[in-house]
Amino acid sequence: MTLDTLDLSALSLSPLNVLAVLAALLLVGVTGGVIYLTAVEWRDRRRQDREKRSR
Repeated sequence: MTLDTLDLSALSLSPLNVLAVLAALLLVGVTGGVIYLTAVEWRDRRRQDREKRSR
């Protein structure tokens, strides 16, 4: 197979391939959500600590 040709049989849409891609996308989405929530909680905790010290 050369770079300018594409083997379409390797890209078949079998149910297992669809489920694998869906699982990978969900994993990326959930991981991104956890990272976002962790960062927001860290930022809020820092802000609250700074407000407590300024009083």
